[in-house]
Amino acid sequence: MNKMEKALYELSEMDELAARSSPIHRLHPAAKLLSTIAYIVVTVSFDKYDLSGLVPMLLWPVLLFQLSGIPVRTCFYKLRIVLPLVMAVGLFNPLFDRRIVLQLGTLAVSGGVISMLTLMLKGLLCLMASFLLMATTPIDKLCAALRMWHVPKLLVTLLLLTYRYVGVMTGELAVMTEAYHLRAPGQKGIHISAWGSFLGQLLLRSMDRAQELYASMLLRGYHEHFHYAPVRPFALKDALYAALSISAFLLLRYVHVAALLGKVIVR
Repeated sequence: MNKMEKALYELSEMDELAARSSPIHRLHPAAKLLSTIAYIVVTVSFDKYDLSGLVPMLLWPVLLFQLSGIPVRTCFYKLRIVLPLVMAVGLFNPLFDRRIVLQLGTLAVSGGVISMLTLMLKGLLCLMASFLLMATTPIDKLCAALRMWHVPKLLVTLLLLTYRYVGVMTGELAVMTEAYHLRAPGQKGIHISAWGSFLGQLLLRSMDRAQELYASMLLRGYHEHFHYAPVRPFALKDALYAALSISAFLLLRYVHVAALLGKVIVR
């Protein structure tokens, strides 16, 4: 199995995760989308030095991982490529902000270190929330929820086609890579001299496959927009989930839970 086949397998695993059944999977996609957006907005709104106030926001994704039955290690494995890039955003903060803001015994902690850790945690929490949304909601139901919110048809169609065509293009890459390695056994990767012809063949194969897909879509009744997967009506439990989630986010944002717990423990 080459790298492209592994990528295609991992993409199919996301669809399998979204097809599972759990209390989170059975929620209305609009409720999950609304709560995820609210969580990300509240998370990024924390001050860059408010690390202790941000830490309790970790409770929401941890709770959803437990309720959905999705292992946390699966999230980190799927995000292994983008996670280091997000975590590297604040690496240079300690060099620019050397003002001491915290003294832990003999250890002086600068504002740059606090802001670096805060930015890293913000990125981690936002990625976990986004992963949970995609891992518990099929893409067609997510697009249907976007249309319920009157998101333009063109944008929703582009989102759906892009997501679906990633798998198609990855499959084409897997076939071409396998064919190349059969003609060049023992060679690691694709030689630089073959990059041009390889990309050209990929472009031609992608155009041919796109024409075939579009013809099949027309035969199935496509007329400028998709008939998305049927979504059940918005129920009371969905409204309660969204309301309780947003209320909890606002509570964690404006009430310093860590400080309150510290006072209780000290007493």
